[in-house]
Amino acid sequence: MNTSLAEHHASPLPPGAQAPDFTLPATPDQKMSLSELRGAPVILAFYPADWSPVCGDELGLFNAALDMFKRYQAQFVAISVDSAWSHAAFAAQRGYHFPLLADFEPKGAVAKRYGVYRAAEGVSERALFVLDGEGVVRWSEVSPISINPGVDGVLDALQRLASTPQQDLS
Repeated sequence: MNTSLAEHHASPLPPGAQAPDFTLPATPDQKMSLSELRGAPVILAFYPADWSPVCGDELGLFNAALDMFKRYQAQFVAISVDSAWSHAAFAAQRGYHFPLLADFEPKGAVAKRYGVYRAAEGVSERALFVLDGEGVVRWSEVSPISINPGVDGVLDALQRLASTPQQDLS
């Protein structure tokens, strides 16, 4: 469900924009760069915080959908402003099988570049981006922070990307 951006005070990168590259901690001692994932679709899920009920439910749903994403050769990556240590504990406790990247210091720098940082709260919006293999945004959605957006929009975007790779999918 697309909602009004004015409601969120966010201006996410639009379809057709080149997704900014970044390098963020994936674990306390390892980093991951977006550019490492080029050549296949990437799903970026920005979420407000580890340990919150809606975020845990959302990421659990995406964890359960990983096999569906793999059908499109898509990599799923989640990003929040929490530390790599918090992510490590959260992922271990919840059994997540995808990278949780720490947009911790400088806080929210990547979320800001994607237009989904909530400065008043110091967290990112609940936002999803589907990138093509060249790192171009093909679909994005910002959801209310208290609502789990589910996976249907992502799966629809991946299906459209597979059938029409050069079009914006919004």
